[in-house]
Amino acid sequence: MAEGQDISTLIQTAMQSLREMMDVNTVVGDIIESDSGVAVIPVAKVCCGFIAGGGDLEKKREPFCGGSGAGLNVQPVCFLVISGDQVRMIPICNATVLDKAIEAVPLVVNQIQSILDEKCAKTAAE
Repeated sequence: MAEGQDISTLIQTAMQSLREMMDVNTVVGDIIESDSGVAVIPVAKVCCGFIAGGGDLEKKREPFCGGSGAGLNVQPVCFLVISGDQVRMIPICNATVLDKAIEAVPLVVNQIQSILDEKCAKTAAE
């Protein structure tokens, strides 16, 4: 075997295993649809780690030793809820005041728009 071939094979195998575990469906889940037309999409945060190492031994009996390891952590973050033409983000946990304020913006804008529409309709009727 050529020098370094064992460690490269070890790393390639570990990286291939990581690729198989982690794809876009791990971060953005499959759409869950209800009969009422509401769709829910789960979103997660994915962290992964990888380590590999090896070395040559002096004894000719075992010219190479090595090992590798990988870890994957998937943590749910939020759900995207789609109802008609409206999309809402519902955080799973640790929602800050800023998260709640950002989530409320579309609702506040819709309420202000409906108030302005009522005033415009009332003014046009007069």
